[in-house]
Amino acid sequence: MRRFVPVTAVLTGALVLAGCGSGDSQDDSKAELSVGGAYMPQPVSDSMAAGFLTVTNKGGAKDELTSVTSDVGDVTAHETVGSSMQEAKDVAVPAHGQLVFKSGGSHLMFEKLKRKPKQGEKVTVKLHFAESGTVTVEMPVKSATYSPKTGH
Repeated sequence: MRRFVPVTAVLTGALVLAGCGSGDSQDDSKAELSVGGAYMPQPVSDSMAAGFLTVTNKGGAKDELTSVTSDVGDVTAHETVGSSMQEAKDVAVPAHGQLVFKSGGSHLMFEKLKRKPKQGEKVTVKLHFAESGTVTVEMPVKSATYSPKTGH
């Protein structure tokens, strides 16, 4: 009977560790969002501006950007299709992927500006996601000709 005690202890330990591991895979079933590289080129227009940023999802489930709000004006997500821009609704953030808003591609469009943001200021933007809720971003206003090292 003594011979079986160590085997039982090893099997019990293995089962406990396997149970701990399964908890990690459940966490992987959620979106895990972060935002980086946010900026707004100083607007040249009194009524419109653009914004750029990258949403990274390290989680195992996708999410969707459903809307964007800001105290400086109305904000919508736009994508470039062919040679024209169109408003994008419910923009996907893939699992283990990124949603990139960059110059010449998908971007945030600020319209009906209540004030014209100046270089050096920060604009507060709230990104509203279907699953992850709201993420608030402080978007620095850069020069109108700013070109980030990240390429967006």
